[in-house]
Amino acid sequence: MLTKRIIACLDVDAGRVVKGIQFTNLRDAGDPVELARTHAENGADEIVLLDISAAKQQRSTLLDTVARTAKELFIPFTVGGGIRSLPEAASVFSAGADKISINSAALADPSLITRIADRFGSQAVVIAIDAKRRARAADDRPCCEGPCCDRAWFAFTHGGRTPTGRNAIEWALEAESRGAGEILLTSMDRDGTAAGFDCDLTRAVADSVRIPVIASGGAGDARHFVEVFRTGHADAALAASIFHYGLHSLVDLKRQLSAEGIPMRLPC
Repeated sequence: MLTKRIIACLDVDAGRVVKGIQFTNLRDAGDPVELARTHAENGADEIVLLDISAAKQQRSTLLDTVARTAKELFIPFTVGGGIRSLPEAASVFSAGADKISINSAALADPSLITRIADRFGSQAVVIAIDAKRRARAADDRPCCEGPCCDRAWFAFTHGGRTPTGRNAIEWALEAESRGAGEILLTSMDRDGTAAGFDCDLTRAVADSVRIPVIASGGAGDARHFVEVFRTGHADAALAASIFHYGLHSLVDLKRQLSAEGIPMRLPC
């Protein structure tokens, strides 16, 4: 069985890491450079930095923050927010990112996925999908015959502010076909709630695509990670609040998961 990954996420607004509940009520969580270094030292397999206000403000990613953070890391580093073109992606890679994450721009122009993948490789292209549940309408096409189809999930852009009308599972499939190497799947319903990942959503997407799926939104304790790996079929799980505010030790979390039979990369 392939090793599962634990990813620490830094949501950055105006150069500071913030965290909220269901994409609102943001509060300060610290300096991105310091937090990235701390999470890496504590056993995070990867770091994701998302400039959450870039799309809303229609500006590019804060490259200085990216460069300063990258200098502190020796693990894979993904950057998202404000990447709308191949040149902007190239600038983020030049600043030190190993992968880029795109959301709003990819939905506006799906061919952007292919252009970036052709230049830098599919392994460097992560498609972020912010998904929200909605009761299934009579004309919604089911994604499968399972219980998840009692509801449908739809993709949102611009930090969860703008509905797209796109079915999240269908969008994940298209993103894969256009060259995406990974899906970062955030449940807007669970984000910041510490109520557990949306395993139905994660499983529906993970079982539909062949590329890795990172589960995001709702992590509160070790049991939630066990659930999303076992029943959600996630390849990786991402969290923010439980690490930023010292609510859980990354090393202890990975040891607990390993004891539950979840394959983990443990520190020496």
